[in-house]
Amino acid sequence: MTEEARTDHSLTPVLRALRLCLHLMVAALLALAAVRAVADGRPTAPAVLATAVALLALYVLGPVLPRVRSSSRAAALWLAAVVAVWMVLLALTPDGVWLAFPLFFVQLHLLPLRWALPAVAASTALAIAGFAWHTRTLSVGTVIGPVLGAAVAVAVVLGYQALYRESEQRRRLIEELTEARSELAAAERAAGVLAERERLAREIHDTLAQGLSSIQLLLRAAERAVPERPETALGHIRQARTAAVDNLAEARRFVRALSPPDLEAGSLPAALERLCAATARTSGLAVHCQVSGAPAPLPTPHEVALLRIAQSALANTVQHAAADRVELTLSYMDTEVALDVVDDGAGFVPSEVPPPGSGAGGAGFGLAAMRARARALQGTLAVESAPGEGTALAVTLPCPDPTAVPETPREAAP
Repeated sequence: MTEEARTDHSLTPVLRALRLCLHLMVAALLALAAVRAVADGRPTAPAVLATAVALLALYVLGPVLPRVRSSSRAAALWLAAVVAVWMVLLALTPDGVWLAFPLFFVQLHLLPLRWALPAVAASTALAIAGFAWHTRTLSVGTVIGPVLGAAVAVAVVLGYQALYRESEQRRRLIEELTEARSELAAAERAAGVLAERERLAREIHDTLAQGLSSIQLLLRAAERAVPERPETALGHIRQARTAAVDNLAEARRFVRALSPPDLEAGSLPAALERLCAATARTSGLAVHCQVSGAPAPLPTPHEVALLRIAQSALANTVQHAAADRVELTLSYMDTEVALDVVDDGAGFVPSEVPPPGSGAGGAGFGLAAMRARARALQGTLAVESAPGEGTALAVTLPCPDPTAVPETPREAAP
């Protein structure tokens, strides 16, 4: 493929205009040579006119032929034919020397650089020799003119090629940056989808799933009590109805991404007290809640995380621990807040808990969700347990300094 075919697709309007000017220069110089030969009444005027017309026709034919545009060999043959006819014109009239300048550009454009430079040098020598033969003299001006023209042509073409390579590098860089930007946007969208999916999974596990489990236990207890203790069964049914109403409120809450209803109605210690009382009513466990330290306001994400972790921990205790007593302690410290949930149940081996979703019913997801909540707030969650020795779960979250009040724009102004 020729250099012309490689660069046609990326020509700017300015470069197309320059190419058109080159073609017009060839036509104008051929017309000048023919007109001067006829006007001066030279004996070679008919031959000059015929050669000029033939050279113009051959020059116009080159860009039209697809073979010349796509094949280096065909382009070289066409260029050789143009140079041969030009040599005939140069032999007939000294005005043919002016055509050497546009021919330099054509040679540098069509041929590889290793062949174009010798071709330009040969054309320069032919132009000098032809003009000297017609004038019968070889002066400094005769030599400097074609040499300077060749040097200018080489400098212009090499400069254009350097600019073209730099432009191509920038174009490729822009394409790579655009592609990387698209991939980054797709990755961010995928990460956002995964994060939202994980949030919904945690919310469903800590609210709807636990609430439905409580409803199931209450209805099962009511079913057993119906024949002999209808009043007890009615109480279980009422508790199940209350749990269903609470679950509906939770579902609407996390669909709207609002804070839990328990936190909207009061503080975190009060919400934990209500949670422990509800767990004790529905499960029959002795659940005790206490607060250590002076309660301090916490950011909403911290309160939501601690409440959800407490819900999940108590639900695990009810479903899996076979415990009789649970102690829940909320501790306020200077720079941290801690939540401890300790039961006297059957215990387990923490290292043997299956990964989330690998067991029946999504076993292992509760602990993974609690750890994810703590990690999202730069906190830690530790679980200590052994078969027959109960379970202790401790989560610690760093608290922002309440005295570190952000500087207002007015205070920051000079």
